[in-house]
Amino acid sequence: MMKVLVVEDDAEIRELLNNFLTGHEYEVILAGNGKDGSMLIREESFDIILMDMMLPFKSGDDLIRELRDLSDERKNTPVIVLSAKSGMDTRLEVLRMGADDYIIKPFDLDEVLVRIEVVLRRSRVNDEQPKELKCGELTVDVDNNSVVYNDKEIRLTSKELQLLILFLENPKKTFTKANLYEKVWNDVYYSEDNTINVHMSNLRSKLKKATKVEFIETVWGIGYKLKD
Repeated sequence: MMKVLVVEDDAEIRELLNNFLTGHEYEVILAGNGKDGSMLIREESFDIILMDMMLPFKSGDDLIRELRDLSDERKNTPVIVLSAKSGMDTRLEVLRMGADDYIIKPFDLDEVLVRIEVVLRRSRVNDEQPKELKCGELTVDVDNNSVVYNDKEIRLTSKELQLLILFLENPKKTFTKANLYEKVWNDVYYSEDNTINVHMSNLRSKLKKATKVEFIETVWGIGYKLKD
């Protein structure tokens, strides 16, 4: 049974999600504020976390940072943000922080369920994949979801890690934005909403900062590929 943490200060929404997800055979743990959510994130393991951003005592921004700063595999736990803020700038900033998806309130429960299923499906590494993928001194341990360069760990979000694995598995292939979206988000790419741009920018920036090497290059007018 998949274990979901819901961090939401609105009691009605919290119970609505609890009843709905429990009815779909998820184990649901609830937190009504950021302080309780922070404690649970540090003390327990979850398959996925749903959280509001405007929380009492500690914001969703802080919770995402705390999660991504953990020293074990829990740092890669997928996060779906539930927020009433619909502005594109807000959505992009949340993705840059390390969230994996963003759902605008009020939401449809069936949509939440589908988004959870998609994020979980893409965050689970296929058992048939090789345990390690290499590119020069860069090594991805697929089983442990870790990225290391010259014995130093590079911390990536689950989506960034999935993108990197995709490039390493297909070193000669040039991926369009539609290719990347369909393979990593497991959904049809209908139009440009900047999701790919944000995640690719974050991934390339983190790799460059940690290694001083450009691992992924832009193929103008087409998309992205692993650099030769």
